[in-house]
Amino acid sequence: MSVEGRELGWEDTIQNDSQEFEPIPEGDYNVTIEKFDRSRSSGSGKLPACNMAVVYFTVHAPEREISIRENYVLHTSLEWKLSELFCGVGLKKKGEELRMDWAALPGKTARAKVGIREGSKDPSKKFNFIEKLYPKEDAKPKFTPGGF
Repeated sequence: MSVEGRELGWEDTIQNDSQEFEPIPEGDYNVTIEKFDRSRSSGSGKLPACNMAVVYFTVHAPEREISIRENYVLHTSLEWKLSELFCGVGLKKKGEELRMDWAALPGKTARAKVGIREGSKDPSKKFNFIEKLYPKEDAKPKFTPGGF
Protein backbone atom coordinates (compact mmCIF):
# COMPACT_ATOMS: atom_id res chain seq x y z
CA MET A 1 0.00 0.00 0.00
CA SER A 2 1.56 3.30 -1.04
CA VAL A 3 1.34 6.37 1.14
CA GLU A 4 1.12 9.82 -0.38
CA GLY A 5 3.32 12.63 0.91
CA ARG A 6 6.87 12.82 2.18
CA GLU A 7 8.89 12.44 5.32
CA LEU A 8 9.03 15.51 7.56
CA GLY A 9 12.21 16.89 9.09
CA TRP A 10 12.43 17.66 12.81
CA GLU A 11 12.27 21.43 12.17
CA ASP A 12 9.75 21.43 9.26
CA THR A 13 6.60 23.51 9.55
CA ILE A 14 3.18 21.85 9.70
CA GLN A 15 -0.30 23.19 8.94
CA ASN A 16 -2.86 20.43 8.22
CA ASP A 17 -5.22 19.52 11.04
CA SER A 18 -6.75 16.09 11.58
CA GLN A 19 -8.66 14.46 8.76
CA GLU A 20 -12.08 13.00 9.31
CA PHE A 21 -12.00 9.24 8.77
CA GLU A 22 -14.75 8.00 6.51
CA PRO A 23 -15.37 4.26 6.95
CA ILE A 24 -15.92 2.05 3.94
CA PRO A 25 -19.44 0.60 3.54
CA GLU A 26 -20.29 -2.61 5.38
CA GLY A 27 -19.82 -5.71 3.27
CA ASP A 28 -17.54 -8.53 2.15
CA TYR A 29 -13.98 -7.64 1.12
CA ASN A 30 -10.67 -9.31 0.37
CA VAL A 31 -8.14 -8.67 3.14
CA THR A 32 -4.41 -9.21 3.63
CA ILE A 33 -2.72 -9.61 7.00
CA GLU A 34 0.14 -7.12 7.11
CA LYS A 35 1.61 -7.99 10.50
CA PHE A 36 0.82 -8.91 14.08
CA ASP A 37 2.18 -7.81 17.43
CA ARG A 38 2.36 -9.82 20.61
CA SER A 39 0.66 -7.94 23.42
CA ARG A 40 -1.20 -8.47 26.65
CA SER A 41 -4.80 -7.64 27.45
CA SER A 42 -5.40 -5.95 30.77
CA GLY A 43 -8.44 -8.09 31.43
CA SER A 44 -11.97 -6.79 31.54
CA GLY A 45 -15.42 -8.13 32.24
CA LYS A 46 -15.21 -11.89 32.66
CA LEU A 47 -11.71 -12.21 31.14
CA PRO A 48 -8.51 -12.15 33.19
CA ALA A 49 -5.33 -10.51 31.89
CA CYS A 50 -4.15 -12.71 28.98
CA ASN A 51 -1.78 -12.89 26.07
CA MET A 52 -3.20 -11.06 23.07
CA ALA A 53 -2.28 -10.82 19.39
CA VAL A 54 -2.90 -7.49 17.66
CA VAL A 55 -3.46 -8.29 13.97
CA TYR A 56 -3.27 -5.60 11.28
CA PHE A 57 -5.44 -6.17 8.20
CA THR A 58 -5.41 -4.26 4.91
CA VAL A 59 -8.92 -4.20 3.47
CA HIS A 60 -9.03 -4.01 -0.33
CA ALA A 61 -12.15 -1.96 -1.07
CA PRO A 62 -12.88 -0.92 -4.68
CA GLU A 63 -12.47 2.79 -3.95
CA ARG A 64 -9.46 2.59 -1.57
CA GLU A 65 -7.56 0.45 0.89
CA ILE A 66 -7.89 0.87 4.63
CA SER A 67 -6.18 -0.67 7.65
CA ILE A 68 -8.07 -2.37 10.45
CA ARG A 69 -6.51 -3.49 13.72
CA GLU A 70 -8.15 -6.41 15.54
CA ASN A 71 -7.31 -7.88 18.95
CA TYR A 72 -7.26 -11.64 19.41
CA VAL A 73 -7.23 -12.51 23.13
CA LEU A 74 -5.65 -15.90 23.81
CA HIS A 75 -8.28 -17.34 26.16
CA THR A 76 -10.30 -20.54 25.86
CA SER A 77 -13.60 -18.62 25.86
CA LEU A 78 -12.44 -16.87 22.66
CA GLU A 79 -10.96 -19.96 21.00
CA TRP A 80 -13.69 -19.73 18.32
CA LYS A 81 -12.34 -16.34 17.21
CA LEU A 82 -8.78 -17.70 16.99
CA SER A 83 -10.07 -20.66 14.95
CA GLU A 84 -11.94 -18.27 12.66
CA LEU A 85 -8.70 -16.34 12.04
CA PHE A 86 -6.62 -19.41 11.18
CA CYS A 87 -9.43 -20.99 9.11
CA GLY A 88 -9.90 -17.71 7.28
CA VAL A 89 -6.34 -17.69 5.99
CA GLY A 90 -6.30 -21.42 5.22
CA LEU A 91 -3.93 -22.56 7.99
CA LYS A 92 -6.62 -24.56 9.81
CA LYS A 93 -9.46 -26.78 8.63
CA LYS A 94 -12.78 -26.65 10.45
CA GLY A 95 -12.91 -29.17 13.32
CA GLU A 96 -9.21 -30.04 13.33
CA GLU A 97 -6.71 -29.24 16.05
CA LEU A 98 -3.99 -26.70 15.25
CA ARG A 99 -0.92 -25.33 16.99
CA MET A 100 -1.18 -21.59 16.31
CA ASP A 101 1.67 -20.40 14.04
CA TRP A 102 1.53 -16.62 14.32
CA ALA A 103 4.66 -16.11 12.21
CA ALA A 104 2.82 -17.68 9.24
CA LEU A 105 0.08 -14.99 9.24
CA PRO A 106 1.78 -11.96 7.58
CA GLY A 107 1.03 -11.93 3.85
CA LYS A 108 -1.90 -14.36 4.12
CA THR A 109 -5.16 -13.37 2.45
CA ALA A 110 -8.76 -13.96 3.46
CA ARG A 111 -12.32 -12.92 2.75
CA ALA A 112 -13.92 -10.88 5.51
CA LYS A 113 -17.22 -9.33 6.44
CA VAL A 114 -16.44 -5.75 7.45
CA GLY A 115 -18.83 -3.90 9.74
CA ILE A 116 -19.13 -0.40 11.18
CA ARG A 117 -19.27 0.45 14.88
CA GLU A 118 -19.54 3.64 16.87
CA GLY A 119 -16.51 5.00 18.67
CA SER A 120 -16.45 4.15 22.38
CA LYS A 121 -15.43 7.69 23.39
CA ASP A 122 -17.40 9.54 20.73
CA PRO A 123 -20.49 7.76 19.37
CA SER A 124 -20.69 10.21 16.46
CA LYS A 125 -17.47 8.74 15.01
CA LYS A 126 -17.77 5.50 13.02
CA PHE A 127 -15.05 2.88 12.57
CA ASN A 128 -14.69 -0.30 10.51
CA PHE A 129 -14.00 -3.65 12.13
CA ILE A 130 -13.63 -7.26 11.01
CA GLU A 131 -17.00 -8.76 11.85
CA LYS A 132 -16.23 -12.24 10.48
CA LEU A 133 -13.57 -14.10 8.53
CA TYR A 134 -14.94 -16.70 6.15
CA PRO A 135 -13.28 -20.14 6.09
CA LYS A 136 -10.81 -20.34 3.20
CA GLU A 137 -12.46 -23.44 1.71
CA ASP A 138 -15.77 -21.54 1.43
CA ALA A 139 -14.06 -19.02 -0.84
CA LYS A 140 -13.29 -21.68 -3.47
CA PRO A 141 -15.99 -22.37 -6.05
CA LYS A 142 -17.52 -25.81 -5.60
CA PHE A 143 -16.95 -28.29 -8.42
CA THR A 144 -20.13 -29.31 -10.20
CA PRO A 145 -19.73 -32.09 -12.80
CA GLY A 146 -20.82 -30.86 -16.21
CA GLY A 147 -21.23 -27.28 -14.97
CA PHE A 148 -19.38 -24.39 -16.59
